[in-house]
Amino acid sequence: MGLLDKLRAELVDIVEWVDDGRHTLVWRFPRYHNQIKNGAQLIVRPGQLAIFVREGKLADVFGPGQYRLETRNLPVLSTLAGWAKGFDSPFKAEVYFVSTRPITDLKWGTPSPVLLRDPDFGPVRVRAFGTYTLRALDPRRLLEQLVGTDSSFESDEIGELLRAIIATAFADLVAKSEIALLDLSKNYQSLSDQLRELALTRIDDEYGLEIPQLYIVNVSVPAEVEQALDARTSMNVIGDLAAYQAYQLGQAMPVAAANPAGGLAGAGVGVGMGMAIATPMLGGAMRGTPQAPPPLPTVVWWIAEGGQTQGPFTPEQLAGTGRLRPDTMVWTAGMPDWQPAAGVAALAAWLRPPPQR
Repeated sequence: MGLLDKLRAELVDIVEWVDDGRHTLVWRFPRYHNQIKNGAQLIVRPGQLAIFVREGKLADVFGPGQYRLETRNLPVLSTLAGWAKGFDSPFKAEVYFVSTRPITDLKWGTPSPVLLRDPDFGPVRVRAFGTYTLRALDPRRLLEQLVGTDSSFESDEIGELLRAIIATAFADLVAKSEIALLDLSKNYQSLSDQLRELALTRIDDEYGLEIPQLYIVNVSVPAEVEQALDARTSMNVIGDLAAYQAYQLGQAMPVAAANPAGGLAGAGVGVGMGMAIATPMLGGAMRGTPQAPPPLPTVVWWIAEGGQTQGPFTPEQLAGTGRLRPDTMVWTAGMPDWQPAAGVAALAAWLRPPPQR
């Protein structure tokens, strides 16, 4: 830097910060040898504070407005420098501008799962993530504890620490809340407020920062736990498993009976399904309800007459009507195809002539 530049730097009489960054918390005004002209103008815009520092000691603080830098409005700095009768230009001091506007769109999350003790599922590992805002609450403490001699301090420089604080506070919160896993989503707002208060107590007193807003966006569980929850939900929706099974079989009967590849046997498939429906409903086995043993099943038969299926009939009905002859084509559930009655052992007794008296 040449001599002319040095003189210009010393004679610049406007101290201001045109803040064009969204995540800058603190910015130090650049000044050659930290020299400021007597009577210089200090401009502090809305959402800013200006702090004067001399030899590492915090001095005067200015809020939004425009000021003429003289001995009378720099009382602390004058005392530190020993300017009992004023000072001559230029004087040495560092000026730090602190942003008091909230920094938004900051994100947090749990780097590793947090253990939640659920009353229904037992210990469950959960993850959480959300958003928060950050704002300088005590500029003096912020400068002393975090900024130091940095010329610029961004929110990213403390982001990792804040995320760790929030994640730790979340672990403490879910451990004490005793809220069931299935009820977490409807308590996001309440949990967010409690989490903000927990995190705030850990950064306010020490770092001079505050968290105006903090939100829990989502709490997730491992994939295998999600599958178990989905299965449980499906079972609750189904309700009576026996009735649901009967409904499913009933829906399949018309499709099976209308199958053109099955021919006349397709009709028997439908009847077989109908019998399968009746068994659990009558027996109550699926419901676990103790009942008396069901009656023995009656085997029913179908016969083919004139190219059409007739039935069902019991063997007694067939024998009583005289429709059961050795060449009658018959079918019942479990048979692969139609057969003559003479070839069916179960019907052989009904084909014999009655005994002579």
